[in-house]
Amino acid sequence: MLSCDTKYRVCYGDTDRMGVMYYGNYPRLYEIGRTDLIRNIWKSYREVEESGIILPVRQLNAVYHKPAVYDEELTIKTIIREIPKVKFRFNSEIYNEKGELINEGEVVLGFMDKSTGKPMRAPEEFIRILLNTNLFS
Repeated sequence: MLSCDTKYRVCYGDTDRMGVMYYGNYPRLYEIGRTDLIRNIWKSYREVEESGIILPVRQLNAVYHKPAVYDEELTIKTIIREIPKVKFRFNSEIYNEKGELINEGEVVLGFMDKSTGKPMRAPEEFIRILLNTNLFS
């Protein structure tokens, strides 16, 4: 298992009139976390796409436990639990400033060849990086 923590402060535009973060913004936080994780271990999404690989979302699930509120600093914990093949599964856990789990999400992406639009296997370079972390057995 590999994980990465990303900090995010809830801005006014994220919230409704009650100062609570709108439920539709949580998938954006999942994306912020997963792009940070991929950048930290491999390369930026821009570089991934420039290399001819796109990663469209195939599935999204979210569980809401507690609301996030305006100006609260959240921790987005992004987790890779398995070595990807063609599908790439990310789990996200979002914690409030008190350390309480407020949201859980799962996003499944697919590796796709940008030029053909066809599914492809995860790049060997990326698999090697994950295996070299020694966090997967």
